[in-house]
Amino acid sequence: MPSSDQPGRGCPLPLGRAGRRARAGEGQGGGGWRLVRPEKSVFLNHPYDERYAPLADALFFAVVCCGFVPRSALESGAVAVPRMERIVGALSASRYSIHDLSRWNRFNLPLELGIAMTLRHLTAERRDPHDWLLLVSGGRSFRRFVSDLAGFDPEVHDQTAETLVPKVIAWLANRTPLRTPTPQAVLAQLPAFRAEKHRLAAEWKGSVPWRHLLVAAEEVAKA
Repeated sequence: MPSSDQPGRGCPLPLGRAGRRARAGEGQGGGGWRLVRPEKSVFLNHPYDERYAPLADALFFAVVCCGFVPRSALESGAVAVPRMERIVGALSASRYSIHDLSRWNRFNLPLELGIAMTLRHLTAERRDPHDWLLLVSGGRSFRRFVSDLAGFDPEVHDQTAETLVPKVIAWLANRTPLRTPTPQAVLAQLPAFRAEKHRLAAEWKGSVPWRHLLVAAEEVAKA
C-alpha cells in the first residue's frame, strides 16, 4: 500500500489514518468534519436526482482519487440546521468548489456558485483564496439565465463520466503537490465504487451516511 506522501496505483491519502478517521467523523457525531483541512476540501454543487446520479458518483470518486475530501450540505446528516446554513458552512470550510451547471432545473445551483464567487472575493487578499471550477454542457445556453458568467471560461463535458472525469482531474492536479491518477485509471475503478455504493444503499435502505461513502471511495481507490 502506498504511503500518504508517495504516489501509488490508487489515490493519495494525504491526511493518513488519523485524517481518515477525522473525515469519517468516527465517534464524533459527524463533528470530525471540522478537522478536515480546508486546502483538502472540495465542495460539490450539482443536481441530486436519479438522472444525474451516475455523474455524481464519477465526480465524488474523482475528487477522492486525487486526494481531496468531497464536501456537501448533506455530509452532516443534520436536520436541525437550515440547509442554507449547512451549504455556507461547508463552502466556507473548503478551499475549492466544483459547480456543474450542465443540467439544472432549479436555481439552487447558480445560487451556490454565486456564494462561491463571493467567497473568492472575500478571500482574495489571502494567500489561499477560494477557487472554483465551473462545468457546463456543450453550447452557451446557461448564459441566457446567468449572463454574468460571460466573462468566464467553464469546462465543457457531454454529460458522461468519460468526459467529466478528465476535466475534474486536470483541474485538481494543478492544486496538489501529489501525483494524481490518470482519468483512465479512475474510470477503470469507477464501476467498483458504484458497486460498493449500491451495496451500502441496500444495507442502509437508501440512506447511506456521507462519511460511509467517503470511506468506501477511499478503500476502492487505494485497492
